[in-house]
Amino acid sequence: MTNLFKQPWRLTHTVVRGKGGRELKKFRRIHPAVDDDTGSESWVGSVIRARQASPEHPNMGCAETILPDGNRMYLFEAINLDPLAALGEQHYRRHRCGLGVLVKYLDAQFKYPLQVHPTRSRAQEVFASNFGKEESWYVIGLREDAPEPPYILAGFKEGVSLRDMEQLYRLEDIAAMERLCHKIPITVGETYIIKAGAPHALGAGAFVVEVQEPCDITLVPVKQKVLAAQSKQYRFLDEPVYEERVLGTFIYEGYGYEETLKRCRIPPKTIREGDWGKEVYLIGPEQTGFFSFTRADVKSAVKIRATGFPQIVLALEGEGSLRFEGGSVPLRRGDEWFLPYDIPGAVLDGAVSVIFCHPEGAEQPFGFVQ
Repeated sequence: MTNLFKQPWRLTHTVVRGKGGRELKKFRRIHPAVDDDTGSESWVGSVIRARQASPEHPNMGCAETILPDGNRMYLFEAINLDPLAALGEQHYRRHRCGLGVLVKYLDAQFKYPLQVHPTRSRAQEVFASNFGKEESWYVIGLREDAPEPPYILAGFKEGVSLRDMEQLYRLEDIAAMERLCHKIPITVGETYIIKAGAPHALGAGAFVVEVQEPCDITLVPVKQKVLAAQSKQYRFLDEPVYEERVLGTFIYEGYGYEETLKRCRIPPKTIREGDWGKEVYLIGPEQTGFFSFTRADVKSAVKIRATGFPQIVLALEGEGSLRFEGGSVPLRRGDEWFLPYDIPGAVLDGAVSVIFCHPEGAEQPFGFVQ
């Protein structure tokens, strides 16, 4: 019998929450591609639970996989069959059975609310979480029928203070809070880093891959009575406690528009290239130590770089295959795969573009083999 841990694992398509999903369905070749209530946010290769998980849906947010032997189970269950064989010693020593990274698709039919995520230190201190929520966005699509050209909100303007946010929070003036942030038009192919503590939001019409720390702590500067009316799963805190938590999670560092672009819009950095194609960092160790991801555009066969860590693979365009000793699996737009850390003879082949998502720690042992 072929070793399950020496070949790719197919990930099933999931949706977690949100309304919309038309662009996500198109991308995944699902028909009919329409907006509905089935979900517009997908978690790919996730082994963590969403904050809305409940006794009725205890594993909400967790990815499922179809193993090479045909068995279907949650990815965390498959990893637990043999964590060292799936993840490798370096990864297991750092993350145990967690993946150290969370990958999502976000299909914003409507504007996302202004929000903030905690740094790792604040997450540990206030939310008893080992991870904060630093994140990044790679724009893969834009809706032509959005109410205005798609954009993101990212970072405070110069001079914004805690007092400014306190006043607007208490007045419930969300529009004024958004005006304290930079509004940045976006185009397909751009990558943005969103540092923990920074205000941010996706504008309507943006379709992105999000790569982030594995954490689901999101704070919205809206009073709890409003949040409670919007979500049956919302857990009440005393209003002063919530106000301190959300306003105290923002980091009040503001910059001009050009400086903000310089800090958050990240140009690709070439790792390797040749007649076979090119691989670039979209987010690398220069931007964050918490995760990284690369894009490979290939025209012919090339070895997949051995990192000593597992990887999550997203197929963006074209058609190709992932070959390995003893077989191969297809790659088409919308396909998602989990790669155990050690797949002998792993080769990317065809005319295909893919994203490789790497957990924290994977930067140091990159082999860059070709």
